[in-house]
Amino acid sequence: MTERGSIPADLGGAAIDAAALDRDPGIVLEALGQGICVCEVDGRIVWGNRVFRGFALTLQKRVAVACRRAASRGRGWKPGDPLRWRRRSVRVQVRSIGRAYQVTVSPIQGDLASDACPRFVATVTDVTAQDALRRKILAINRAGQELLRFEPDTIKKMHVAERLGMLQTKVISAARELLAFTHFNVRLIDEKSGRLDLVMSSGLPEKACQIELFARPEGNGISGFVAATGKSYICPDVAKDPRYVYGMDKVGSSLTVPLRLFDRVLGVFNVEHEEAFAFSEDDRHFAEIFGGYIAMSLHILNLLVVERYTTSQSATGTVQGELAEPLNDLLAEAEALRDQVQTPEAARHVDQILGDVDKIRRRIRNVAKGPQTLLGVEDSIRKAELDPLLARKRILVVDNEAVIRDTMREVFEKRGAEVTQCADGTSAVKLLDQWRVSQDPDQGFDLIVSDINIGDKTGYEVFAAAKGASATAPVILVTGFGYDPHHSIVRASQEGLQCVLFKPFQVEKLLDEARKALSERG
Repeated sequence: MTERGSIPADLGGAAIDAAALDRDPGIVLEALGQGICVCEVDGRIVWGNRVFRGFALTLQKRVAVACRRAASRGRGWKPGDPLRWRRRSVRVQVRSIGRAYQVTVSPIQGDLASDACPRFVATVTDVTAQDALRRKILAINRAGQELLRFEPDTIKKMHVAERLGMLQTKVISAARELLAFTHFNVRLIDEKSGRLDLVMSSGLPEKACQIELFARPEGNGISGFVAATGKSYICPDVAKDPRYVYGMDKVGSSLTVPLRLFDRVLGVFNVEHEEAFAFSEDDRHFAEIFGGYIAMSLHILNLLVVERYTTSQSATGTVQGELAEPLNDLLAEAEALRDQVQTPEAARHVDQILGDVDKIRRRIRNVAKGPQTLLGVEDSIRKAELDPLLARKRILVVDNEAVIRDTMREVFEKRGAEVTQCADGTSAVKLLDQWRVSQDPDQGFDLIVSDINIGDKTGYEVFAAAKGASATAPVILVTGFGYDPHHSIVRASQEGLQCVLFKPFQVEKLLDEARKALSERG
């Protein structure tokens, strides 16, 4: 490689003399931060500036290959075509000694009028940082696509908590491996109350998980602000930010981004770090991309549950419609027979048919109600008798759905149990706290059955209050479709939860679990 021109001693800081530029324009090329070289058509490098000369020999050889490639693509065009070479510019990316470079090769304009192969100029730019950013985004997108992959054969066998647990495992793995996020939580906005319900958490203490926040710009921490405004928020130093509430026991900075689905904000993705000034704009950008995939995956899970419920409703409606005519005919025939029967025994059979028709209709309607009802209630009540395991046992039932609450009360009472009902979590926790303080058996309970979604409290709070009163008190949590607010099922399962029932469940299943819990307690 030959060299032309020289680098003036004062080029690093002093102004360049205009006359010197006229005499040797190469001074400017020598001063550029990019590597620049001139190549012959065979790839032989005939000149390179200071930066190019400083490149490793392997990189120079790869640039020469790119120049030969550009020249070869100019061959075969019609002679005399002024665009013959101009169209042959090449842009490639090469790697050398752990760094990435973008090489742009173009024919020198002064040579284009000739049919002879022109020389080429190549500019070599270090794009290591941009390449790393691109690779990181690609990796996040691949991980995000994995969050959205739900195998039908696997997912259909899972209930809501298991599906959410599967997704949480994927989120935690990707967040740690790709983003180095080890302390974070995800909260979703409850559409009715505006409360930010915790749906997954990693590396944060229990106290942080129990904080109640709402999607409001003031008075609800950084998460509330982000959820209300849809704007990402980097808190470089939590000690100096009045919006910061509580997260890790020892925290220096936080990053919170909205979970967006199209133009809607579904919730927030909040990340914390022990050190101050730990998050950059790149971290914010990465978190926003990843948060978008979290939002989509949670939305898909919710759609799957709602789809199962609405499909059940639709199927039940179809069955109800198909059965309506034959049931009406059966009813009419039975009514006609009633007027003709001659004996009490025959009349009893006709009444049995009429009762069964009415029972079929009620059961179809109950199935259509989904989580708003329980199954097998009539038979369970009709066949009820004193149960040795349930008799004289004190059972607390907590549910804000009156139909569910009353049904469970009747089912238990028919078997000899003493049932106390609570329509909200506050009254249930109050009763359990009174028991904890007094330790009076007459104020205590042998079994607690609580819904997870009870509005003012979470199922976990009822569970925790019960365990606070008696470590051996069995607790059964029940829930319908939707998310598990505050991760009640997972948290309670780790601390001795008896079981979880998903509405609409068979009443006999509830009774079986109650008997099992009471027998194990002794």
